[in-house]
Amino acid sequence: MNQHQPARYVAYYRVSTQKQGQSGLGLEAQQTAVREFLAAFGGEVLAEFIEVESGKRADRPEFTKAADYAELANATVLVAKLDRLSRDLHFITSLQKRGIRFKLCDLPEIDQLTIHILAAMAEHEARMISIRTKQALKAAKDRGVVLGNPHLEAQRNRDVSAANSHRVQKQRDWQEKIFKVITFLEASEELSTCQAIADALNDRGLRTIRGAEFSVPIVSRLRRQRDLQSDRDLQHA
Repeated sequence: MNQHQPARYVAYYRVSTQKQGQSGLGLEAQQTAVREFLAAFGGEVLAEFIEVESGKRADRPEFTKAADYAELANATVLVAKLDRLSRDLHFITSLQKRGIRFKLCDLPEIDQLTIHILAAMAEHEARMISIRTKQALKAAKDRGVVLGNPHLEAQRNRDVSAANSHRVQKQRDWQEKIFKVITFLEASEELSTCQAIADALNDRGLRTIRGAEFSVPIVSRLRRQRDLQSDRDLQHA
């Protein structure tokens, strides 16, 4: 990132349906924490997402939108406190695996510290599994067991098909995410023209799946694809 370019954030707020006032973690308190963080460390908020849901729930649609937006915009998810994100270890480490960066307003360096510690623990376990696997294979080879895949040639022939399927799935995943961002821009900023949406996407640092800037034809095609998909979903509902 250019040292002169301000840090880019996607703010995520989560409030519980009960006792949010008593907890001191209501929406206003979280928004104040974000403002104070930006005043102290600088940066700009590209988008805000508000979730009214328990932190115990794994299916949080607004967080999914926030994470997708941050991933596409090469931004960082900004939350007031860790428990506004999650207390679940698997949930936190899954962000690291996806490459989703996040900052905590009350502990600005926790993403650099805690996530790395958790990742190091996982890497250590993976290394231990690898060592044990190699030792087991060596012991088997010493016993005269023939190692390798007898169906390797057939597997190689299938690899092209698997790679193509992976590429198609990657394209679909990217489209689903950019559809959400376009819909968000239309609703939150009342953008209606393809030119306005393309400009907004480019201004936020978003790029196409091939790394190019968005243009009117690209946005127009994406909106048509989104609307067709929505129609198909309604027909099968």
